[in-house]
Amino acid sequence: MEIKKRAAGELMSIGMIILGNLMYALAVVLFIVPNNLMTGGTTGLALFFYRFACIPVSLFVSLFNVAMFLIGAWILGRRFAVTTALSTVIYPFMLGVLERTGFQGFAMEERLVAVFYAGLLIGAGIGIVIRAGASTGGVDIPSLILKKKLGINISFSIYLMDCVILGLQMIGADFRGVLYGILLIIVYTMVLNKVLVSGTARIQVKIVSKAYKKLNRLITERMDCGASLLHMETGYLHKEQEMILAVIAQRDLPRLNQLVMDEDPEAFMIINQINEVRGRGFTMKRVYRNAEEETGVKADGIV
Repeated sequence: MEIKKRAAGELMSIGMIILGNLMYALAVVLFIVPNNLMTGGTTGLALFFYRFACIPVSLFVSLFNVAMFLIGAWILGRRFAVTTALSTVIYPFMLGVLERTGFQGFAMEERLVAVFYAGLLIGAGIGIVIRAGASTGGVDIPSLILKKKLGINISFSIYLMDCVILGLQMIGADFRGVLYGILLIIVYTMVLNKVLVSGTARIQVKIVSKAYKKLNRLITERMDCGASLLHMETGYLHKEQEMILAVIAQRDLPRLNQLVMDEDPEAFMIINQINEVRGRGFTMKRVYRNAEEETGVKADGIV
């Protein structure tokens, strides 16, 4: 059973890597190249050589990715090679297939629309690949090497390389093209961040109330979620009591608000959005236990 689950998980990861790289390739062929847009990363470097030396984008990406992959495997080790090999092969392969179809993409009168479509596809594609536990390779690899050898921050080195690549593409480009290139990077970065936290974001709620015992029981019973009691002391009167901590889905927040207000209109609530939660009930299967067995109080809850 475990072997089947592991195999299914690996197939799912491979499927996500293929889908993510396909979306990235579609963004380049359908929107970036036809609208003469600028972007960062390996694709931006390939576009520079395509426009000034007529080297096909897929060919440059293939050669560059293979070279970076070999250097990364030599310096960063076997584990890096395994997680990056698939993207190194698939992305340039997808580009080559799409280029050979002869499809010219969508040359739009207003390039701003192309910027947003390309940004959505690139951000979503990279996000899907990263969520599958893989790397897109390319210019990410020099950044990882600089981090290992010199301790340089990865985000800073990637940002610096993107600036250099954008600078190369600015040669002979119009001012509006430069602005579109900057906007494209901003759009796909925002989309990437959204994809990375989608499906895992939760709401953390802290409740301070005199009726904490009843509220704790009601949250467990009616909200179908676990709750924790944290010991606290008020800052002014130095009164000791318990505070309820619960982590819920965003859609359940209105229900929880109503439940708390019905029981204690003077309750003090702190509501935060959190990006990811791990543990029992979230990344592990829920276990239902009878609280009476452990506390003597008749109530069923989630542990």
